[in-house]
Amino acid sequence: MKHRNSHLLVGYWSRLRKGRPIPDQSDIDPRALKRMLPDMLILDALDPARPLYRLAGTQLCERHGSELRGTNFLTGWEVRSRRELAALLVQALQTHQPLCLSSFGTSPQASVVEMETLLAPVSFGGGEATRFVGMVQILGDGAQLTDKPIAFQRLTDAQLVQEDEPLLAMEPPRRRPALHFADASGPARAPHLRLVIDHIPAPPSEPDMEPVNDAESDMERLVRVLYGNRTQPLNGLQS
Repeated sequence: MKHRNSHLLVGYWSRLRKGRPIPDQSDIDPRALKRMLPDMLILDALDPARPLYRLAGTQLCERHGSELRGTNFLTGWEVRSRRELAALLVQALQTHQPLCLSSFGTSPQASVVEMETLLAPVSFGGGEATRFVGMVQILGDGAQLTDKPIAFQRLTDAQLVQEDEPLLAMEPPRRRPALHFADASGPARAPHLRLVIDHIPAPPSEPDMEPVNDAESDMERLVRVLYGNRTQPLNGLQS
């Protein structure tokens, strides 16, 4: 993982577990994630081949040029990347580990940015993991995407991560050679995963965190997804 917010989310997810393999969606307190909400998402992966956005933050929707809620997370990915991603989601759900995806996003005008997507498995109403809480971050300068929504993504790497992975220094985005995937007619191959175990840095002080972008609107959206019309308890939002 390269982006500090990916580490913050994994650390928060780990604390929510409280000895369990995974936390439940209802354990999430939107107030603890306020500064990251514009980039956050919740995926319903009951069918990993067709994971649906249950929630997408305002900034995430802006990057894609449309409201994402209810749409397929795999739409817009390169065809062979979709096959890889479906298998990776299954592995993350089965192993109860967060999944970090590295990709390149391209606009119709051929602007290219490097992206990092963090997906942490959660249950919905207890039981098995069927959903992901996550976020998508642009690595480096995303100014070239201004008014140029992402239309296409290509997977470049994937990791099952643990909460003690080190924060890597970010480099400016650059073009890399295209991935070479096996021929679609050949035998299916297992997705490549790299398990990293090291030391997680202390969370940054508040001034160093990412700026707020319409966080109040995103807070309301997340609360509606998590709790519907139910009243939220004062001390945390567990029901």
